Amino acid sequence: MFAQLPMYQKKGVTAFSGKLETIQAFASHLGNPHKKFKSIHVAGTNGKGSSSHMLASILLEAGYKVGLYTSPHLKDFRERITVNGKKVKKTFVTDFIADNYGYLENHNLSFFEMTVGMAFYYFAKKEVDIAIIEVGLGGRLDSTNIITPEVALITNIGMDHQQVLGNTLEKIALEKAGIIKRGIPVVISERQKETTLLFQLIANQLQSELVFSDEQDMPRYTTDLLGAYQERNIKGVVSCIRQLAHFKVSEKHIKRGLKKVVENTGLLGRWQVLSQNPKVICDTAHNKEGLQVVLEQLQQTKAKNLHMVLGFVNDKNVDGLLSLFPKKASYYFVKPDIPRGMELEELLCAARIYKLGGTGYSSVVKGLKAAKANAKKNDVVFVGGSTFVVAEVV
Repeated sequence: MFAQLPMYQKKGVTAFSGKLETIQAFASHLGNPHKKFKSIHVAGTNGKGSSSHMLASILLEAGYKVGLYTSPHLKDFRERITVNGKKVKKTFVTDFIADNYGYLENHNLSFFEMTVGMAFYYFAKKEVDIAIIEVGLGGRLDSTNIITPEVALITNIGMDHQQVLGNTLEKIALEKAGIIKRGIPVVISERQKETTLLFQLIANQLQSELVFSDEQDMPRYTTDLLGAYQERNIKGVVSCIRQLAHFKVSEKHIKRGLKKVVENTGLLGRWQVLSQNPKVICDTAHNKEGLQVVLEQLQQTKAKNLHMVLGFVNDKNVDGLLSLFPKKASYYFVKPDIPRGMELEELLCAARIYKLGGTGYSSVVKGLKAAKANAKKNDVVFVGGSTFVVAEVV
């Protein structure tokens, strides 16, 4: 799968097909498995992964058999497809490819289209009560957008993947609003003045109930996912659960589910503490909005000195990102081990412009090793900038 087919996470925009006909045909070949289970569809620039895992954990606590499809994975491809927190078996993956090899060979599917088809087929085979389906990129033309969910959740809108989705918040919101289906309620986790009217117009046109979670009266919930920014995701998740008409979920289930997200789903890379003395924290935030929130949280940590292990992919506006980082920190610049990884020399040149002092390392592991060697007991080491940097250390 990895060697023969394009994959957006590794190759970038050239792997994005931007059409639904291929996945629709593949789903038909598989017997339209996406029509055999109920679902929740989750889109957004930031927070959709955490929100998807929260939803799965809550529904699992309520006693339902829950499928979860997310992307990208950090360590193991099978993280993308789980049922009740357990990864799809290796034999299922290899058997699925073997059984459909002729079709896949003749129809030039993308890596993502193939994986979506596999996930839907697995969830149907396992007879899940409900599946949480995270959008890969955008929404309107994303391969997951052949489902008709019970409710749609859009976490927020930020400036990311502009070469595919558009260069304004309104254009990006329009793409993500493409998951709204006629008569199906949609929840917006974060109200933004640039996109509120657009969501209202589309929801009204499709006669879909529109819920802004900031207008909902709810108690203060806590979660085992670290990072103050998770509060923004929780409101959208709880509002989404409340919109499920045919599922019985109590306050007890919500509270337990939110406190057991990691235990129930195995989520990695969200303000994850890897070690102590010095404290090493990693986070997969990789765009301006996400990094702003993470850096605010980082500034609030009790650290004598900050050590930043940073790497990016080459299709990011790195200037817009590096301007966010504190100058009073030691930097260890790295290149993630993928074709899209930004070359060290390019990153070092950009960092010098923003007066971020540091050294380049040929791998993420070497950069982290150097940071830990230089850090004192009361310092904090942060690893991030890209999902793929985090993937190499968790």
